[in-house]
Amino acid sequence: MAVYSMTGYAGVQQEAGPLAGHEGAGRLGLEVRSVNSRFLDVTLRLADELRSHEAMLRAAAGAVLKRGKVELRAYIDTSAESTLRAPAADALQHLAAVQAHVRAWLPDAAALTVADALRLGGQMAAPQMDWRPALQELARKALADLVAAREREGAHLAAMLRDRVEQLRQLADRAEPLVPELVKQQRQRFLERWEQALQGALVASAPQAIQERALAEAAAYALRIDVAEEITRLRSHLQEISRLLGQGGEIGKRLDFLIQELHREANTLGSKSASIELTRISVDMKVLIEQMREQVQNIE
Repeated sequence: MAVYSMTGYAGVQQEAGPLAGHEGAGRLGLEVRSVNSRFLDVTLRLADELRSHEAMLRAAAGAVLKRGKVELRAYIDTSAESTLRAPAADALQHLAAVQAHVRAWLPDAAALTVADALRLGGQMAAPQMDWRPALQELARKALADLVAAREREGAHLAAMLRDRVEQLRQLADRAEPLVPELVKQQRQRFLERWEQALQGALVASAPQAIQERALAEAAAYALRIDVAEEITRLRSHLQEISRLLGQGGEIGKRLDFLIQELHREANTLGSKSASIELTRISVDMKVLIEQMREQVQNIE
């Protein structure tokens, strides 16, 4: 299954029959664009003639999209390609009669303009069109194109994430051999400082007790700076990210959680670091993880 981005755009048009007040065929158009969002949020911008189909368009979008802030715009193109047609005589006569009746009661009412006569006369003469079949077909095509665009973008995001996962694995490979030697060195250094601190001091305890206490403190210190467990967990998270990218589908929220866990392990690695090299590795890891975080926000 593919990995899908939440970012995409699609637009389609088709001939839609005669328009009111115009000769020839008009064009019905539909555009849909989406950006990232925690949930599915569909906003509709529809021409007045298409508002009755809002529920149908929402259902069509919800059937194929799971997450994202989606804006769907449907419009009727009344471009200059169509030739303006004069309203029929009976329509104009009716408008004149209506105007006379209104002005008889409201003498101050403004007279109809030519634009008013063209608009109202055209509406009276025009048959009521059923836009639903054409709009359904356009919505199907536009949403299919949007899903295809989101899939292409998702493939780029997945490739970038796989690259960052591989770089993090390489950093973990660099860090892992350093851990045992660093722990050994720090333990030895702790014991040396312990002995130095005791030299010249008046100690009431027996030498054996002092030695046991020193070993216990050295062991505890070694545990505090041992990052082997963090590296193991980091590798586990990277393996799960790779598995999810191979699985595809709705993986964005799970990837977001794993990125948080990766960041936590990298932070702990840095805070427990006992060498400049491990500190540098931790910083490099956090840079890569932050790059992943930004991209994961766009995955469905």
